[in-house]
Formats: sequence, C-alpha cells, structure tokens
Amino acid sequence: MAHWPLLSVLIWLPIVGAILVLALGRDARVARWLSVLVTLLTFVVSLPLYSGYDAVAGGMQFAESHLWIGGLKAYYGLAVDGISVALIVLTTFTSVLVIIGSWGPINKRVSQYMAAMLVLEGMLIGIFAATDALLFYVFFEAMLIPMFIIIGVWGGPRRVYATLKFFIYTFLGSIFMLIALIYLHMKTGEFSLAAFAAAPLSTTEQAWLFFGFLAGFAIKVPMWPVHTWLPDAHVEAPTGGSVILAAIMLKVGGYGFIRFSLPITPDASQEYAWVVIAMSLIAVVYIGYVALVQDDMKKLVAYSSVAHMAFVTLGIFITLALVREHANPDAARLGMQGAMVQMISHGFVSGAMFACIGVLYDRLHTRMINEYGGVMNVMPWFGGFFILFSMANCGLPGTSGFVGEFMVILASFQSNPFIALVAAFTLIIGAAYTLWLVKRVIFGEVTNPKVAKFKRLDAREWIVLGSFAVAVLALGIYPKPLTDLMDSSVLQIVNALMLSKA
Repeated sequence: MAHWPLLSVLIWLPIVGAILVLALGRDARVARWLSVLVTLLTFVVSLPLYSGYDAVAGGMQFAESHLWIGGLKAYYGLAVDGISVALIVLTTFTSVLVIIGSWGPINKRVSQYMAAMLVLEGMLIGIFAATDALLFYVFFEAMLIPMFIIIGVWGGPRRVYATLKFFIYTFLGSIFMLIALIYLHMKTGEFSLAAFAAAPLSTTEQAWLFFGFLAGFAIKVPMWPVHTWLPDAHVEAPTGGSVILAAIMLKVGGYGFIRFSLPITPDASQEYAWVVIAMSLIAVVYIGYVALVQDDMKKLVAYSSVAHMAFVTLGIFITLALVREHANPDAARLGMQGAMVQMISHGFVSGAMFACIGVLYDRLHTRMINEYGGVMNVMPWFGGFFILFSMANCGLPGTSGFVGEFMVILASFQSNPFIALVAAFTLIIGAAYTLWLVKRVIFGEVTNPKVAKFKRLDAREWIVLGSFAVAVLALGIYPKPLTDLMDSSVLQIVNALMLSKA
C-alpha cells in the first residue's frame, strides 16, 4: 500500500470525474449518476486510509514526494497523520451525501454544479494531505473558485453580494498568510512544513508570523469578529453548498492552526493564546445571543456554527496554556483531542441541520421560521431527524455534539475554571436557540395550509438524513475509534509544544 499513491488518487479522482461529468453530462440524469459514482468511489478509496493508518506509530504516513518547482525547492508533497485521515474521510463521506442531496433541488446546469462540487472535494482533500506549504496554499486558494461559482450561479437573490463578500474576506486573509510563507521560505530555502517547524525563529519573528497565520485561518474558521461573511454565504448558497461549507470548509481554519501556528510559532502561540481564547469565548456567548434573534433558519444555524467552531479554537489554544503554564500534558492532550472531535462532530451535525433546512425549503421555498409550524404532524420521520440533530446541536449526551464540547470544557477547567464556566454557558444558549427553533418549526398546530400538503421524505432524503443520523449517534455513543486514530498525532503536537524555539 505504501507504493500505491493513495493520496494522489483521492485528490485527482474527483477532479478527473468533474471533467468527465462536464464532457458526458449534457443529460442531467447522466451527470447525476456519474457524480454519485465518482463520490462513492472516492469514499471507498478513502477507507484504506483509516484501516491502513498505523495509529500506534503515529506520525506522517502514506507519504508521496515529487519535485514540483525546482527553483523554489517546492515539492508535490503529500502525507497524512491521524487528524488528516479523520478530516479526509469526513470530506469523502459528506461529498457523497451532498451529491445525493442535490439530485432533486438542482435542475439547471446540473453537470456544471456537479463538476464544481467534485473539484471542491478534490481541493479539500489536497488541503488536508499537503506537506508542502506552497502546495497547501495553492489548494487553500483554489477551493474558493468552485465555492464562488456554486454560490454565485445557484444561490439565492443576493448571491452576487454574498459571493463577493465571501471571496474578498477569505482572499484578503490569505494574503497575510502568503507573506508569512514567503518569509519562511527565505529563511529556510524550501517550502516543507517540517523545515518550517524546525527553523530557529526569534520571538519577534514568531509574533509577526503568528498574526499572519491568524489573519488567514481566523477568517476561514470563522472567528469573531471576522465571521460576518458566513451567514450571508450560507443564506444565499444552495443546500449542497451550505452543507459542504459548514461540514468541511470551516474545518480548514482549525486545521491550519494545528499545521502552521502551533509547530512553526510555538512561543508566539503561547504568548498570544489569550487573544484567540478571548475571541473564542466572545463568539461562544455573543454569537449565541445573535442566533437567538434570527428569523431565518439558515442564519440561525450559520451563527450557531460560529459558536460551535469557537470550541475548536478554544480547545487548540487552551492546550498551550496547559502545556506551558500548568505543565499538565494530560489535560492539554484532552483539550486538543476535544477540539478535533468537535471538528468532526460539527461536520456531521451542521451538515445534517442544513440538509434538514434544505428538505423544508424544497417544499415551501422559504426559510422564514414563522412560515412553518406543526411539521411533525405532516412529516413525523422528518420531525424525528430534525429533533435528533437539534439535540446534537445542543450538546446532548449520547450525540456527537456532547463529546468534543465536554472534553474542551474539562480541559479548560484545569487551566482556568472561569474560562470553563463561560464555555459551558454556550450549552445553555445553544439549547435556547435550538429548542426555540424546534418549537416553532416542528411542534404546534399546522397554521399554514401549504405545510399541511407536505410530502413525506423520499428515498434520496432518507439516505442523506439517515446517514447523518447514524454518524451523529455512532460518534456520540462510541467515540473511541476516532480518539484512538488521532491520539498519537495529538500527543506529538503536545510534546512539541513543550519545547521553546526562542
């Protein structure tokens, strides 16, 4: 298996599939079936990553390296650790459901839509597999193009405004990251992430680089106060775009902090961890209250995504305080693992919530909460799914939403009980806005005659919501396979953070 370029196959299979879909997919039916087959094949090919990864040994595995740009010493370098494996499998799993979910709602320019989704899948896998900073940056920027097209062509009435805002925000943050990468290249003479991590850097250099990375990755997460592009992008995006944006693309920011900020600028990350922790805690509380007053279902879930992703950044940066200030590597490991579990869980839960909103939108063509009510009376199975995913969004024990948040709160408590208290407060606010959404949409009497005529779930919707439900419950009841997969990778990060570069 080591000789088979598995990661290259995973990256280029959906991209080649996209070309085939464009070439052969003039008939919408052919485009849909071909896209489903390509994503299913990519998912099947990604499974050997999980089964073949040696979680005990840890480190980077399935490595590939070919000289790419000789003058810059840039390599087409790919490899994965436990964290990358989990995110790649999440990407391939979600992509299958997105293509199946888009089967009915997308009925214009079907082949172009499916091709854009397949290219986006390939780019995201490339981000999670790249070990060369320049290659990472190329994938990091290139993924904006298919998402720009998906929102701009198949989005809602204000799609052009939403796409431009999304593109300008994310592209602007990336420029600062690029400057940081160019500086590191001048320092080391290459673009290898391992060389960047080993480079001796003064505290001043680390500080500048840290804020360069922060600008690029905070916008992608997105963290408060650079989160305002996300609700607009979600509201205008088609359902498939919203699912992939929430489930996968938001994870790129958290992944960037782990791959760049912590190993390359450990001392600056330690010194300025309070900045990220403060931004995370503000997002947890303030954004929760913003979600509470939304009248659009998509906006409410989009704001809840900002609050839940704040747990990821909190878990990552509370690790630094636990390693350096409290000399407590076990708690640090718990915080980092909690952040990783929260990333995967949020992928399932937010993807499922947006899929549910898509099911309702396909029937009534509005996302306004006050247009609904009593959906449970007409679509009982859908109501059950919606309540399950809402409970996971609240962090109910037994669902995936509980595991990561609980681990982060537990680790935070060992660093500072006050931080843990504020972080735990999100469970109350989260329950408030999520349960209020459930009360107004799912329960009560049917007041809108159009709701009374809703059709039951079809086979396509059953597959999508059923798959998400299995994933949410499996991770909530038995998270051990995921934590075991990532444990050695997390341990290596924690051990590396104990050493100062200065």
